[in-house]
Amino acid sequence: MKLARWQANIMLLLTAMIWGTTYTFIKQAYEGHMTAGMMNAIRGFIYALLIFVFFHRIIRQMTRDDFRIGLIAGIINFLGYQIQTIGLNYTTPSKSAFLTATYVVMIPFIVWLFLHQRPAGKSYLAIAICFVGTLFLTNTIQTGFNFKIGDTLTLLSAFVFAAQIVYFSSKAAESNPFTVAFMLGIVQGVASLIWSLIFERGDYSSINWSVSIWPVLILAVFASFGAQTMQVVGQKFTDSTSSGLILMTESLFGSLFSVLMGFDPLTSNLLIGGALIVVAIFMMEFSLKNIVAIRKRRRFGR
Repeated sequence: MKLARWQANIMLLLTAMIWGTTYTFIKQAYEGHMTAGMMNAIRGFIYALLIFVFFHRIIRQMTRDDFRIGLIAGIINFLGYQIQTIGLNYTTPSKSAFLTATYVVMIPFIVWLFLHQRPAGKSYLAIAICFVGTLFLTNTIQTGFNFKIGDTLTLLSAFVFAAQIVYFSSKAAESNPFTVAFMLGIVQGVASLIWSLIFERGDYSSINWSVSIWPVLILAVFASFGAQTMQVVGQKFTDSTSSGLILMTESLFGSLFSVLMGFDPLTSNLLIGGALIVVAIFMMEFSLKNIVAIRKRRRFGR
């Protein structure tokens, strides 16, 4: 399987669109008193099952290196989701979306620190524009916020997600993406279940399964199996910084879906923030030299 860079980026954009809806579904599951560990365990096992059903021939050819790479990717993935899910129980979806999106600021520096690849100069400006755009999207630029336990945990998860994106674009890219996806699901399911059995058993009796199970099933099928599989495949054929910027648009789509579903009004902050994020993505994807070269080729028929 081979994708052009633009095809991979479109796949990541679809991933961000789906992820933009997840904050609402997680909150709905919490309204049914679903615990974070149980929620992520169900998501992980359904994710792994669906991957195996559709790609079992590939998974059966898993090598020892594939297993090792997938295991590391799975542990990073589990930590990110678990910390973020716990944090979302103590903060609002808009704050969670903003704080999670800050991973895009961390990616070039993680790449620089661990892979010794200095980020391009335009990355700093693009990241700054994205950051300001997200401030507008969540109204944080006007209202501000105080860090509480939920905000701190979400910011910590953002660091883990930044490391995950870098790992997916470097080491995990060496393995078949469907093998990595299967390992993500298995590790998330097993680790989350162990976490839940150790720390959450006392809360099981309060879970309202009729209320909480449907949001969790939607998250498992669309956000985990659908979106995360597209993330793993897409990141195999593009770079870390572009991946981070594109996946950051989940905050934009989260705001848009919230407006469409009647949770928030269409505001100037939404329009300004969305426009800034689009500008930043175009900055990363296109350079002035490339545009000039394309025009010259067209002019001279080359």
